[in-house]
Amino acid sequence: QVQLVESGGGLVQSGGSLRLSCVVSGGIFTLYAMGWYRQPVGKQRELVAREIGRSSTNYADSVKGRFTISRDNAKNTVYLQMNSLKPENTAVYYCNRVQSLLPWGQGTQVAVSS
Repeated sequence: QVQLVESGGGLVQSGGSLRLSCVVSGGIFTLYAMGWYRQPVGKQRELVAREIGRSSTNYADSVKGRFTISRDNAKNTVYLQMNSLKPENTAVYYCNRVQSLLPWGQGTQVAVSS
């Protein structure tokens, strides 16, 4: 019964920034570590950022220093701040639990122009 609703994507120029949001409803949000995944056209979905426990985070090498995952427990929302975007970051972005995956939401499209 848990639902994941991503938003905040859009079209941005190289070097620009976006902040993605993921609202988690119907679950015990505060008890589960969350992550952000992406799926470029024609490629597999991959994990790009995740929470580890309550105080640590981990990122794919390609986004370290540019992307930041965070949360607002009062709003049942996890965020992905994306800075210095590159065309290769173009993908549909999804959120999900990292230890026990939920059914995927619709994702939000991020398109970075060169």
